[in-house]
Amino acid sequence: MSYPKSKLVLRMGPKNKYFKDRVTELSGENVDLCFQCGACSSGCPMTQEMDYLPSKIIRMVQLGLEEALESKTIWVCTTCFNCEVSCPRGIDIANVMEALRQLVLRKKYNRVSLDDLSPEELRDLPQIAIVSNQRKLTA
Repeated sequence: MSYPKSKLVLRMGPKNKYFKDRVTELSGENVDLCFQCGACSSGCPMTQEMDYLPSKIIRMVQLGLEEALESKTIWVCTTCFNCEVSCPRGIDIANVMEALRQLVLRKKYNRVSLDDLSPEELRDLPQIAIVSNQRKLTA
């Protein structure tokens, strides 16, 4: 029996690779280990509230699809770690969800420029506030 050849070819462009690498960097997880068994989704107590199952979000990250950032799932995740416990590859999916939430929040403030502050503001602001701002709001 022969199957028709698929005409769909997925190629990871630089933008997709950057997104995937960014999630990997922030989460510390190698999402390529996931082979889509669905154990994370079957153990998740919040799937009825999600628009995509956790395994689907992981697949989107594997493919470098930034649409994962628009998902309700990343905000519904309660980080209960049932997914990590049930994952046969040991992927901490809660860390991946947290990384995705960070990327969404950092989109608004990707870079903070001290040049935008007046000399009076720079003088009056505590140094710790400036340093903290640079750390938190700089992707």
